[in-house]
Parts: sequence; C-alpha cells; structure tokens
Amino acid sequence: MSKLILSRRDVDFLLLEWLSAGRLTARRQFAEHDAYSLASVLDVYEAMATQFFAPHNKLNDSREPRFDGCEVHLNEEVGVALSNFSAAGLMAAGMPVDQGGMGLPGVVERAGMAFLLAANIGTAAYAVLTIANANLLLAYGSASQVERYAGAMLAGRAFGTMCLSEPQAGSSLADIRTRAVPQADGRYRLFGNKMWISGGEHSIAGNIVHLVLAKIPDATGKVPPGVKGISLFVVPKYLVDGGGRSTERNDVTLAGINHKMGYRGTVNCLLNFGEGRYQPDGGGGAIGELVGEPGKGLAYMFHMMNEARISVGLGAAALACTGYLHALDYARERRQGRTKAGSAGGDQVPIIEHPDVRRMLLAQKAYAEGSLALCLYAAMLSDELHSNEDATARREAGLLLDLLTPVVKTWPSQWGLAANELAIQVHGGYGYTREYNVEQFYRDNRLNAIHEGTTGIQGLDLLGRKVGAEGGAALGLLGARVAETCSRASAAEALAAHGRSLGEHWRRLVSVTEGLAALAGHEERLANATAYLEAFGHVVVGWLWLDQAITAEAAAGAAKSSEERSFYRGKRAACDYYFGWELPRVPGMLAVLDPVERTPLDVDGAWL
Repeated sequence: MSKLILSRRDVDFLLLEWLSAGRLTARRQFAEHDAYSLASVLDVYEAMATQFFAPHNKLNDSREPRFDGCEVHLNEEVGVALSNFSAAGLMAAGMPVDQGGMGLPGVVERAGMAFLLAANIGTAAYAVLTIANANLLLAYGSASQVERYAGAMLAGRAFGTMCLSEPQAGSSLADIRTRAVPQADGRYRLFGNKMWISGGEHSIAGNIVHLVLAKIPDATGKVPPGVKGISLFVVPKYLVDGGGRSTERNDVTLAGINHKMGYRGTVNCLLNFGEGRYQPDGGGGAIGELVGEPGKGLAYMFHMMNEARISVGLGAAALACTGYLHALDYARERRQGRTKAGSAGGDQVPIIEHPDVRRMLLAQKAYAEGSLALCLYAAMLSDELHSNEDATARREAGLLLDLLTPVVKTWPSQWGLAANELAIQVHGGYGYTREYNVEQFYRDNRLNAIHEGTTGIQGLDLLGRKVGAEGGAALGLLGARVAETCSRASAAEALAAHGRSLGEHWRRLVSVTEGLAALAGHEERLANATAYLEAFGHVVVGWLWLDQAITAEAAAGAAKSSEERSFYRGKRAACDYYFGWELPRVPGMLAVLDPVERTPLDVDGAWL
C-alpha cells in the first residue's frame, strides 16, 4: 500500500540530492541527527501512514463525524492513529530537544507529514492544526501558557484549533464581533460565534485548546473597529489549573457541524462562546487568557496562519502525489485498445501505451512532484531562517519565504487539483466510482483552494504587498536565484534551451510587475491579481523543475541500475513536459495584466 501513498524515492531525491538537507545536521539546532536518524524518522512516518492512517481513509469519507446532541463521535480509528502518532513523538518532532521535541529539521518533518496527509488528510489535519497551535504559543505565549497548553498538545493530551472566521465576517476579519471582557483576575470572558472551526469538538484527547480572535471592549462597552483592535486568546474546552490538570467545562458550545464535500474525517464546527450552557466559576462567558499584548492578535495569528497555509499547500501536493501514483498503477495494469503499430487482432495493451494517457500522467507528475518540491523548498527556507548563523542568509531566507508563501498555498491547491482530475480521467468511468480512491482525492483536494484564505486573497497578498515589500528586495533576490539556475542550465546541452526560456519568462514577469506598480489606481493594479498569482506560480515552479532537472541530469550518468536511470529520466521528462506544455501558458496569464483587462473591474453587478 505504501507505494501508492507517496514515492519514498522521490522524497529522498528532493531532500537529500536536490535540497541537500543532510547538511543541516551540522548546525547546532539539529546536532542530535545524522543521515541515518533522518532516514529512520522518515521510515517511522511512512510506517505510521501505512499502518494507522491509510486503512481508514475511505471509512472517514463514508462515515462522517456525528453529533448526537451532546457530543461528537468520530471513527475509533481516528483516535487510534493520532494516539500512535503522539506516542511516537511525532507531534513534537520539529520542536527543540530542550522543549521535549526531536529537534528534527523542518524540511524533514514536512516531508514526513506529507506521508500522513497523502494517506488520510482528514485524520492528519488534527495533528497539523495542533502542531501549528503549539508553535504559536511557543512563539508568543507566556511561560505558563506554554507549559499548560503547548506542552499538553505536544504530548498528545490535548488538540488545538484556530478560531478566526465568524458567520457574518468570513475572511473579513476586521468585521469580527466576538468580545473579550476583562475580569478582575486578569483573565477574560469571551462572547461570540466562530464558524468553520476544524477539529472544534471531539473526544480524541482530554482537552481542546482554542486560539480565538476577539476584540476587547473599551470603557463604554464598544469594540474597536478594524483589525487593530483584534487580540488573541487561548480558550480551552476544559479549564486548566496551575498544575496543568483539566478541571471544569468551559463555556464553549458546539452549535452545529458543517458537512463538506471533502476532508470528511475532520469535524468542522460552528462554536458559540459564552452561550451560558456551561458557566465556569458561576459566571457566563468562555474563560480565556490573553496571548501576548492586546491589539496584536492578528499579527500573532498570522504565525499560525502562515504555517497553516504552507500545510494546506503540502496537503494539496500530497493528494496530487497519491492520485498520480494510483493513476500510474492503474494505467500499467488496465488493458484496453491496441496501438496503431500492433495487429488489429492482437492482445489489448496496458493503457499506458497510449500517448494521450502518457500525456495525462506526465501532467500529473509535473503538477504533483512540482508541488511537493515547492513545499519542501519553502520548508528549507524556514530552516535557513531559524538555524543559519549568518545574518544575511537568515534575512534572505525570510524574504523569500514571505514572498513565496502565497504561491505555496495556492499553486498546489490549483494544479494539484488538476492532477487529481486527470487521475480520474485516466481511470475512465471507474474513476467516478467509489470503488477507486481517486474521486475522493479530488473532493478532498477541492477544499484546499479555500482553506486559509482563498486564491483571490493570496493573489492580493502577493501583488499588493509581497512583491513590492522593502523596495522589491524579495523579488530581486528570487530573480537572482532564477538567473543562477538558468546559468547552470546553460552548461548542460540538454537543458540550455530551458534555461533561456525560463529567463525570458522571468524577465517578462518582472516587466509586468513593474508596469503594475507604476499604475496610480490601487483597484486597477489589483483587479487581476489572481492572474498575476497564477503566472508567478507557474514561473516559480518552472524554475524549481529546471533546478531539479540539473541535479537529475548530473546524477543520471552515475546511476548504477536501470531503475535509477529510469527515475532520473523521469525527472527530466517531467521537466521537458513542463517547459513544453506549462510554461507557454504564462504569456496568456500575463496578457490580462499588460494592459490591465478591465471587464471584471467595470462590469455592473446588475448585468450578471
């Protein structure tokens, strides 16, 4: 089963050959590890995915979480999988050793999590959210909050959520209404409603730690407008005493469950804070503790949101990868039709012999493996940001990570989904049936374009803020890395043309970016930000494919087996496909930006 979850050979190539992640073990933060221990940890993730996550993936899809009016019931296998995950120390794998973690490089931890996301994204989501929640508290929480809440989550005794959206606000967080009323003991009582809360209610572990955005009323009882008045609070399902023990139920109530087309194993909730059903300490309101300083909640929450956005991209990449592997396996086994060169009366051939099927498989490989490369590259940047002793290297890594985060979230979500669609197509009519897994992969992946900020929001972030930040420093830095790859490609005869093509597309992208920056009208500049994001992402992934191909081309000559040579030739073929079929899409994406195509901006809503 593991060979259909994620290709370990591809993961090893990306980590060890392309990104050279093994060099991180020479740094102080990762000194506990060597090449053997990194491989051993990946073995554990892979075994965990195969033994505990994958077997109940279809069960999660067919038997969703159930609310009986009192509590939420999940499939028993969800708790078993997460209990084993925590017992193996994987909840804290990326945490420093002195905080009870493994001190694992983030890029290796992300690669390991990809196995679980590919195997069962509905169950893995509980762990992903909990790890991100704990990371936020480690960064901004008090020592007491870290000990009582983050420690419990990393040990698997509690799970975590993020509570941002509200029924009337959605992604417009400036419009949230949840209030946090100060109390004499320094705590707060929260009143409000939160929507789309993944993992918001269950009994997997003894407690649930909610991180909640809310506004503190002023002396007149009014909440401040806009985002500057938003603060962040830790609100547990069960109150926790000074010794870390759960006590009475907090005033957090499940109002209902949302039923989504995918991720069905992840319970998704509407939560009421301060409804009065549970009244701790004899008073109404959900008791919460302020995290950090008042008014800085959104800035703090972005620590978790950005981590979650990269995790969304990783989940999309993982689903694309497993869908591709299922389609590839089916195409090699399914016999249908005959090749033109064969006799009309001869045996039917495996459908992989048909060129159009190979086209679809190449597209999936380019989208899926390109997405995974993008996510792991971003994880490597995070490791550079937090472990490199050179200040310049840390600054560059931070600039690049900030610039690429919208791309990491959206490109796999869009093109990984396209890969899953092609996986269904390869299966033909069987692809639409529940007998095969690929239709579930598609439904699961469709949610990722909306999770943690829609594609449109990410486009506005990239074009409106990121590319122009610090005078365009990040864009210039990325351009230098693209140019370096193009230069190395020029030294390899087989890849020189790709290098020239990439350089031309990058220069065109920069030219369009400069033209948009020169526009006086803010709305006109950002009207087609989604198209800009698509073009930007396509060029970035083209760069990463060419960079991988350079590594693969150099390794192919030293390959000792036909299997290894085939692997490297497959990398080169996917790169060739990308440059022949995908990069040529970029001019069309940019066409609506230079000059700005104004129809979406000018159309009257009454006309539609």
